[in-house]
Amino acid sequence: MDATSDISALDLAALIASRVCHDIISPVGAINNGLEVLAEEDQTDDMREFAMELIRKSARQASAKLQFARLAFGAAGSAGASIDLGDAETVAKGFMAGEKAELTWSATRVLMPKNLVKLLLNLILISGHAIPRGGVIEVVVTGEAERPTFTLTCKGTNSRIPANVEDALAGRLAADHGPDAHSIQPIYAGLLAQAAGMAVSVEKTEEAVIFTARPKVSVEAV
Repeated sequence: MDATSDISALDLAALIASRVCHDIISPVGAINNGLEVLAEEDQTDDMREFAMELIRKSARQASAKLQFARLAFGAAGSAGASIDLGDAETVAKGFMAGEKAELTWSATRVLMPKNLVKLLLNLILISGHAIPRGGVIEVVVTGEAERPTFTLTCKGTNSRIPANVEDALAGRLAADHGPDAHSIQPIYAGLLAQAAGMAVSVEKTEEAVIFTARPKVSVEAV
């Protein structure tokens, strides 16, 4: 297996851009469909109301996805900047409002280094794939702002560890599966974990899939 750190900066940027566009295409396309209905000359009042509701709902979804992507993938400030964990909660819940799974959040509102917040948001995305039929993602943040522990418990029907996620989070590429627009997000999460000095583990229990991110133990501390 190759290391995910071998992916070039250009390829990483291109694949992340494709991943973000994939999320935005659906609600933007729905807005366009609603506008086309409004443009029809023989529309009824019911058709007009349906189109307006479609536009309103899709606009909310597009806005929520863009706000989430700005924190999860964007620069969100200069190097070394911190992000308000309360803002992360707001965008995460806004994003999940349009998804199958429900999100619960237990964390003290603090300023946290941006790579740690970005890692948490990316783990939420991965958690959604662990319960494809929906359910509940319980997010718990403990510890100090500079050295937190993230625990994401995913409960739902047929919960499972998504394919190749463990390798990606550990900084490895599967030998038979190179990076693409679908796999780049967990790969990016693994790179964030490495940059933030965090180790991510995944556990499957009878009732849930549990993602845990905690500070790596330094050699000096052993």
